[in-house]
Formats: sequence, C-alpha cells, structure tokens
Amino acid sequence: MKSRFAASAFTLFVGTVALAAAHQTQSPAPYTPSPMVLPQETHLKHLTQLTDGAENAEAYFSFDGTRLTFQSTRGTHGCDQIYTMKVDGTNVRPISKDQGRTTCSFYYPDGKHLLFASTRLGGNACPPVPDKSEGYVWPIYDTYDIFRVDPDGSHPVRLTSTPGYDAEATIAKDGRVVFTSVRDGDMDLYSMNGDGSDVRRLTNLPGPDGGAFFSADGSQIVWRGYHPPPGPDLDQYKSLLTKALWKPTQLQVFVMDRDGSHVRQITHEAGANWAPFFSPDGRKIIFASNMKDPKGPNFDLYLINADGTGLEQITFSADFDGFPMFSPDGKKIIFASGRHATKEHEMNLFIADWAW
Repeated sequence: MKSRFAASAFTLFVGTVALAAAHQTQSPAPYTPSPMVLPQETHLKHLTQLTDGAENAEAYFSFDGTRLTFQSTRGTHGCDQIYTMKVDGTNVRPISKDQGRTTCSFYYPDGKHLLFASTRLGGNACPPVPDKSEGYVWPIYDTYDIFRVDPDGSHPVRLTSTPGYDAEATIAKDGRVVFTSVRDGDMDLYSMNGDGSDVRRLTNLPGPDGGAFFSADGSQIVWRGYHPPPGPDLDQYKSLLTKALWKPTQLQVFVMDRDGSHVRQITHEAGANWAPFFSPDGRKIIFASNMKDPKGPNFDLYLINADGTGLEQITFSADFDGFPMFSPDGKKIIFASGRHATKEHEMNLFIADWAW
C-alpha cells in the first residue's frame, strides 16, 4: 500500500493511527495521486479542495457556517499550528503563531473567540516526538492546556491549569465545553463553562476516552473510546499512561447524555473507529474507520444511525479520509484527505455539498 502521509502529521490526535501505519508500510513505488472523487461516493457533490500542500487536518465550522478553524504544519514551525479561513479556502489567517504544538481548535457560538490546546507554557519550541521503543504511540504531552483567544489569536486566556494533558476541546451551542483530561489518572471526558469554571467529570471507565462533540441541540455527546477488560490490554494502557503515552489502535464510537448518563456503544467494528460527529438532526453519526483493514492506514468515512444500525460506507479512496464534520445546516461536509495530493506526506482539506 502506498503511503500518502507522514507519521508526524497528527501526533496529537487519534489520526496518529493512520499516519503511523502508513509510515510503517511505505512502498518504494512512485507516488501516484488518487482521484478527486470516486463514482461510489454518491453523498459527495461538488467536492472542492481547500488547501494545497503541507499537512492539514481537523477543520471545524464556525456556528454560523461562514468560517473554518484548522491545524496545519505549513511554514517554518516544525509542528501543528492553528489557522482560520473562509469556507471557500480564502482569507487564511494564522492564530496560534508558533507557540509550541497546538491542536483541536473550535469556535465559540458567538464567533468572538476560539479555543485550542497548546504546549506554549512548556516553551515555544515543538515538544519532542516519542522514540520507537514503545512502538507507534500517541504522546499525551503534560504541557498541553486549553486556551481561549480572540479571533486573531490575541489575548490568550488559560482555561485549564491542572497537571497533565488537557486538550481535544469542543463547544455546545450554549457555550458548554467538553474536553479530554488525565487529571484524575485516566484519559476521561470532562465538561466546563466557556470560561473554564464548573468542571465536571463525565466518564470514569478505565481506558482512553476523547475526541468528543456535542449534538447540534447540545443534549448528547459523541466520542471515541476503548474500555479494555482486566488483562494485558488494560495493563499496557496503564503502563503507557504513566509515561504520558498511549497506543490508539482499538477504538469504538460511544454516545451519552451531556451529563455523562445513558452511555451506549454505537460501533462494534474491528480497528480504530474514531472522529465521530452528529448529523444536524442528531439521528446519524459520521466517523472514520479502518474496519476493512484494521492494521492498515486506509481510513474511510462511514455513516451510522445513532442507535448503531444502518452502517454505510461514504468514502472509498485508497488514501486516508478522516475528521469529518457537517456544516450547521447539514448542506455541506468538511474532511481531511490524502486524495489528489501532488506529493507524498501531503494531507489536504476538502469540502463538498452533502447529498442525503
């Protein structure tokens, strides 16, 4: 299988799974771009590439649907930084401005602020990438904290201050924030107000929980997680966690009420099922998965009913497809993909009209 992206692209999110596997299985064959859109991809109309070159991912709509915030490794800084742009790919603006490594940005409902996680308090340089002694792992940098900034990146306000990893924050329409933290000794989901107050723990089963999003009405939360039973997998997870690492190779999609109650598992597939997002009506969930080749880097997008029925494959590219998000009105979809790249190690953002 040809590699389309580097293992360093998203070392701070679950996308590390695909990137690490791609690096491991690189082929010496010449690079050949894959098609822009395939005949089977009937839900995608007028697919448009918004970025060109570098490694771009995690693009999320503002609540009014006019702008996107995303992370990219472009420029001279050696790791992901936060940018915003219009939904047509114009008016690209740097937000985080070379302050350590950054990830997981999201607009506040009023559009007057954004939040993202940054290692800036640990220094402006990129933190070190883990060595290969533990295999392909995701670093849970203890210098990650969540910050609120103005739309131009100015006036940063620190929202989290407990020791260890705080990141992966997204926001409900009423301003409530859900995020991932290791503050209680496990990777769990928490919620807080938009100013960092009133922190509440939402999950408490052993294992990594993260990558959460609210439903459009704010009543539900969807996320990816893995809760291994007592045994080797759980022992390995706990051991790696003491080193601020974890290995994201087995993941499932879960849903719960916004207060952490009524937890239910939505997917039961092999491999890593992650990056879930609700449709605007809350009836369906779109997510990325390598279920057809659980040890491979070829992730596609899938759609499933919120009760776990009706699984449908959406993308069929030989390259990575991930980080999907519907626009607030449900008429468009944004995602990251290695398709149609002009060189290896390139990941771009694509937007399309969505055909239900």
